[in-house]
Order: sequence, then structure tokens, then C-alpha cells
Amino acid sequence: MISYYPPLAGVGGGHIIILNMKRRHFITSASLAIPVIATGILGCKMPVKNATESEFSIPGMPDDPLISKAMLAMLSMQRMAWEQGTASQALIALGRSDLAVLFARDALVRQTAEGRLGILGNDPGVTDPASNGEAVLLAWKETGEDKYRKAADAQYEYLKNKAPKTSDGILHHVTYARQVWSDASFMAPPFLALMGDYDEAVKQIEGFRKYLIDPDKKLYYHIWDEDKNEYTRKLFWGGGNGWTAAGIAKIIRLLQENREDLRNRMISCGKEVIDGCLAYMRSDGLFHDIIDDPESFIETNLGQMLAFAIYTGVKSGWLDMSYKEKADIMRQAARSKVDDHGIVQGACGSPGFDKVGTSTEAQSFFLMMESAFHSL
Repeated sequence: MISYYPPLAGVGGGHIIILNMKRRHFITSASLAIPVIATGILGCKMPVKNATESEFSIPGMPDDPLISKAMLAMLSMQRMAWEQGTASQALIALGRSDLAVLFARDALVRQTAEGRLGILGNDPGVTDPASNGEAVLLAWKETGEDKYRKAADAQYEYLKNKAPKTSDGILHHVTYARQVWSDASFMAPPFLALMGDYDEAVKQIEGFRKYLIDPDKKLYYHIWDEDKNEYTRKLFWGGGNGWTAAGIAKIIRLLQENREDLRNRMISCGKEVIDGCLAYMRSDGLFHDIIDDPESFIETNLGQMLAFAIYTGVKSGWLDMSYKEKADIMRQAARSKVDDHGIVQGACGSPGFDKVGTSTEAQSFFLMMESAFHSL
């Protein structure tokens, strides 16, 4: 089977081939989807001083110093499990399999006994660690080392059989509370799809939607608490809706051609959240941190996340070109926020994500947005 990702600029025409391999452990008779990066991986000179010119070039993509600087800034940032995973996915999107394999290596160094990848300290993340799975699967393909296959299997086994879930089988986001978060849509379901468990991937997305969607505004609330039977953060957080749109876009391009039923269900979910967000886009291409609250700060990363999802959807054929016009506005707004050091300013900022600042995920989505744009 071949899955057409938004092309990796300059990498063998941009296709990521998904090889069918028989599962050895947890999906008997299902196929395991492994990203294979084609030949022609770009080289990169090590930076000396502050980068003022592009430190690497990508064939088929304009020589762009913003991309170079943004990648270098991302590599310099401290990273929790989801930040490591999201950054590694950005590197894969750029065709930097060499760096993505290094990211995967350290995710294994910090894999817990129960299978969670990339854990630092007492990280309570349930779904976040799975964001490292794509790079781990790539590392298995690139190196042939069985430790990466075993690590991916262990992460899958954790999600499938060990992780805390709601009474109807939807993943909790943290270990300290029985809560469903919108963030999880990007973290775990795409990895489940990569592992060949398409039904579980779609089940999780539809479960998150069940608990979090406002059907009138077509937006996701941030956090639902199962024990309290109420929203503990009943806000339309931009980042959470961006994670959702991006995660759904990734799943759609991973689904097998004979699973049109799942594809149609995911397209419906993807269009819904994208349309819900676009209704609140500012004239400058940015959004408020709480999407429907003009008193909240103006934020950069949601636009990048939506632009990535839209470019991906247009390339995959489930969004028409009229969406690209909106994505182009968001992209230009985001590019204007990149400073001389390559840092995306104005994002919902780490570590608390409660005020304007900078973050690894903002760097990552700038890079994924640019790769997806140039694939068109």
C-alpha cells in the first residue's frame, strides 16, 4: 500500500511509502504501517553563529532562511514527551530522517516500563508519549534495529490495553484524573493508525468528539472530567482545536483505500472543526487563544495548525481549493511572527500554555505548515 502524505519537499517526489508488515504481537493478521523516506535526503551544514541565510536547501522548495532558522531554534528547545514527538514529526515532514532517528533514539532512552515513550520526570501523560511513535517506526525502518520495533509495540500495547480510559474506552489524557482532553487527538490516534489499527484510531477521534464538541459552534471544549461529569475547562482553546484538526488530517492520509467508511467519517470530523475555527479567523489571519473570546490574547499557533491541516486536506483531495486561500492568509501571518532567531513569537507559550509566548510545538507546526504548503 502507498499512502500519499503531503510530499516531503525534495524527497523522491515527496511520497512516504507505507510498507505492509505482519504484526508480530498485538495485531495478528493486520499490517503495520512504516514510513519509508525515499532517497535524496537533504544535507545540513552545522550552524556557525546566528543563521542569517538558509543553512540547508531542499530541492523543489525555495531556499528559505526562515525554515532553516526555525528548525535550529526548535532543536535548541527543551522538550517534554509531546514536544519531542511533535518536533520529530516536523523533522520527518522536512525529510530530515537522520535527525528524526536521533529523536527516536532518545525517546527510547526515556521509555517507561509500561511502554510510554519520551517520559521526563513524573510526566503524567497518557496520550502524549505516542506522538513519538512515528519517528520510532521510521527508526526501525532506517536502522533495522529490533529495539525500535519492540518500543513501538510496547507503546501500542500501553494505549490498547493498559492506559486509563473512560467507561466506553476513550483514552484519558493524564494519569492523575479521569479526563478527556482535546490535545489527545494529535497524540495517540495517528500512531494507532500507523500501527495499522485504523478502527481504534477512528474510535478515539469520535470519542473525543463525543465528549468535547459543541455541535452549534463546531468547536471542541478543552477538558471533560468523567468523575465530575462536567467540563473542567469549558473553553474553546485554540491549541486544542488545532491539535484536533491536525490529528484528523494525519489520520485521513494514513487510512487504507479500502476503508472508505472510516475515511468519510474522518473527513466529516475534519471539515467540522476546520469550519468551526475559520468562522473566528481575524482579518490578519490570526486567532484569539480562546477562539470565541476576543478578550483573550491574539495567538499564532492555531493558524499554523489549521494551515497544515488545510494544505494536507487539499493535497489529499478532501478539501477544495477555496480552503487554501484561508490557509495562505494564516501562513503569511505566521511567517510575520518569526523573529531573527527563527523563533515563532506570539504562540500560546510553554511551559504553562496560559499566556502568550513561545513553544516547541509552535516551531514544529511552522515547519510542518511550510512543508505542506510547498507540497502544493
